[in-house]
Amino acid sequence: MTKSPLKVMFPFLFWFRDYSGKHLINDFIAGITVALVLIPQSMAYAQLAGLPAYYGLYASFLPPMVAAMFGSSRRLATGPVAVVSIMTAATLEPLAIAGGEAYIAYAILLAFCVGVFQFLLGVLRLGVIVNLLSHPVIIGFVNAAALIIASSQLPKFFGVHVDKAEHYYQTMARVAEAAINFIHWPTFFMGVLAIVIMAGCKRKHPGLPCVLFAVVITTWLSWFTNFEQNRSVNVADIHIPGLMSKINQLVSNLDRIQQTVSVRTAITNGSDTSPSPEAGQTENVCASCHSIRGIGLKELKNGDRIAKNEVIPLRKVLELHLMAGVLNQYLAEEKKHAVELRKELRSLRLVAVKGEANSIYYLPEDKLGNRERADTRIWRMRISNKQILPEDIQLIGGGEVVGNIPPGLPSISMPHLDFSIMGKLILPAIIISILGFMEAISIAKDMAARSGYRLDPNQELIGQGLANLAGSFSGSYPVSGSFSRSAVNFQAGAVSGMSSVFTSIAVIITLLFCTPLLYHLPQSVLAAIIMMAVVGLLNIKDVRHAFTVRRADGIICLITFFSSLFFAPHLDRGIMIGVLLSAGVFFYKRMRPTIAELSLWEDNHFRDTRLFNLAQCKYIAVIRFDGPLFYGNISYLEDEILKIIHKLPELKIIHFKCNGINGIDTSGEHALAQIVDRLHAAGYNVFFSGLKAEIVEIIERSGLLYKIGSSNLFPTLATALDTIWDIGHRESDEEICPLKKVVKVTQDT
Repeated sequence: MTKSPLKVMFPFLFWFRDYSGKHLINDFIAGITVALVLIPQSMAYAQLAGLPAYYGLYASFLPPMVAAMFGSSRRLATGPVAVVSIMTAATLEPLAIAGGEAYIAYAILLAFCVGVFQFLLGVLRLGVIVNLLSHPVIIGFVNAAALIIASSQLPKFFGVHVDKAEHYYQTMARVAEAAINFIHWPTFFMGVLAIVIMAGCKRKHPGLPCVLFAVVITTWLSWFTNFEQNRSVNVADIHIPGLMSKINQLVSNLDRIQQTVSVRTAITNGSDTSPSPEAGQTENVCASCHSIRGIGLKELKNGDRIAKNEVIPLRKVLELHLMAGVLNQYLAEEKKHAVELRKELRSLRLVAVKGEANSIYYLPEDKLGNRERADTRIWRMRISNKQILPEDIQLIGGGEVVGNIPPGLPSISMPHLDFSIMGKLILPAIIISILGFMEAISIAKDMAARSGYRLDPNQELIGQGLANLAGSFSGSYPVSGSFSRSAVNFQAGAVSGMSSVFTSIAVIITLLFCTPLLYHLPQSVLAAIIMMAVVGLLNIKDVRHAFTVRRADGIICLITFFSSLFFAPHLDRGIMIGVLLSAGVFFYKRMRPTIAELSLWEDNHFRDTRLFNLAQCKYIAVIRFDGPLFYGNISYLEDEILKIIHKLPELKIIHFKCNGINGIDTSGEHALAQIVDRLHAAGYNVFFSGLKAEIVEIIERSGLLYKIGSSNLFPTLATALDTIWDIGHRESDEEICPLKKVVKVTQDT
């Protein structure tokens, strides 16, 4: 039934049919309950996405409300989720430094792209596109993503810092090494305490906001025990020979990386929208990268720009590609050197020592000797991917906390549409859109079935798309429907989307008035929140079930799982491998459909002789073809018919049972006509039964029916055998025909 335009455009207007004050109270309680879970979760997920924690709050005040107002689900809780967060990080990390201004701008732009794609899918009624991701692919990917997400929080959980490597397993090796040598035990125990609180509360009282209890208790402990201990010192206060030289090396290294990225961007973009590198930058890079000297750098050194729509000579195109490739190699070497320098600086274990006139300076722990310590802490240098100022060296002596959260709401503005970057975001945006929507629609369908109302997937796509679009105007990164928070919303008694409106209002109040209360929230607690949230995504049972149903599905599931782990953080590659494998298996099965030879079985139906171990008639071959007859499988049908003919030398009649043929194309019709001609020429009689009306219409229009003969078409196999059995068994010595009586093949046979 067609929905009214008003319901499509403003579905929230229909919330209030038979709505009462009691329903409003239920929605209010459910909305506040979800908000108590959402606020700490969203901050944790924002950091998982590589963004400052407060961007999780920005992603939580408009999207939940908009998704509820324009979607079709009444209880779906939208906002930051784990899988979309890590996909966001995997998409953006190659493009910019995590947490930087460019990174944040790209995250907002990614939300805009996701929103546009989801909205268009919904408007064009193309929700079926989500079927591109088969269930085995989703199972494999989600299990891999859960492991990657949980393990990505281990540095925060142990209180260590490492640089991300190209591959996930390399990063984990670095984390393990850092944890063994430099674990910060108070940070670790704070995370363990949060897990114990959440697990114990969930076990005893699953309906309560367990995450909130963990946050409140650990934040109070953090404040009470002065968990955070940071200092800013001058490099001269750290008495380590050669330290300044190491810092200068790292500063120079970061400068070269930034300059190289600038030059590479100008080369690869090659348009008037991209700033040209300054001549000095090019010369600095080239001075350290001798192998690219003399390769078309004259234009860049002179600051020339490639005009838009200019036809670039092939020679220059090849030169630019070669330059970009060499720069990539040079950039990889510089990044590797930066990782080694940062690792060396982070490994320093410093102690504060009292100097003259109550001054304090710092020494390596093993160089303390008999000097008097100023405190009992071990201090480490905070070394990030950003530039280091020698006069402002950050020392960490305690655990890390969320820190300052800017109070107030983000400004509402349209995201900057950088089309050179949008081109790199399109494929990830499509994958995030489909994955996010599949997560949202699966929980939404479950709740709709329990509540007895109809869910419209296309309307839900519109709601999710508008939520991401609205979020991109308010500083949000991509969001989706959440399994855990939707379950909380449902269990708390939500009646309509008003619960999500109250959730958004609660987040707004938090941003306006409550951000100082979150300052002392330990980072390890945010890591624990994420780890607890993704534990439920691990599902070994479905992997086993996939093998039970079909071995190929189980294999696809495992390949998707291991490829996602191997290519992490580039998770889209694992998904694409799974999709290609699923499509390959699908087309392989279509190209090699089931072709069965039939004989009578004990239930008076004709069954596959191979599966039921039945004998075959020597004179009549009954062949069942399951699937459409098209250009991709017609040669397979011919090969199977030839095998049957060679196997049965006394064969007279070939009968095709066609109930399973649900379509035929031009190639299929042409090949079938040739098969009929060849069989007739070889002296075989050919009959058909069970052809669908549309297939009969096609072969009648093409003239194939004339070759077959209308008298050789039968509605059922039984009626066909009544006619053709006597023809096939004239002068027959067959005592018992397997088409008339059940004849099993014995071992002796």
